[in-house]
Amino acid sequence: MQINDTLKPAEVALLYQSHHAWLRGWLRSRVGCQEHAADLAQDTFVRLLRARQVSPLKEPRAYLSSIASGLMIDQFRRRALERAYQESLALLPEGEAPSEEHRRIILDTLERLDRALQQLKPRTRQAFLLAQLEGLSIPKIALHLAVSRATVERDLAKALGVCYRLRYAE
Repeated sequence: MQINDTLKPAEVALLYQSHHAWLRGWLRSRVGCQEHAADLAQDTFVRLLRARQVSPLKEPRAYLSSIASGLMIDQFRRRALERAYQESLALLPEGEAPSEEHRRIILDTLERLDRALQQLKPRTRQAFLLAQLEGLSIPKIALHLAVSRATVERDLAKALGVCYRLRYAE
């Protein structure tokens, strides 16, 4: 198989037959729930089917566990985000809480924003969060991060560009 090939469905089926039970067990030992592990194992193989570039799989279990680990991290972050959002909703007066549909839309937007911000370099992400969540000015962010004002401005422009593309990608 060449490096730019995608795995053929028959190859994924063979990997599934050979390694699905192992992966499910591996995940169960990490997440502590059989159903949750089964869902993550299934998502791992779906991700594998969608992969655009796959190099030859000399160590399929290492490759599968790498994909599954990324999915576990994504799910952990998503759950932490949901908890934080639910906690903030609990502080609202009853009449001001958004509808369930609106909550789902907000949570989906927060998840997409979180994924987009995770693609930024740590300093860029931190500068953006300091500006947006802490309300710090550019000079204060520069002092906090020990960088120049121009660097903070560039970082904020990159982060805002990510937000803009996220907003208008729909």
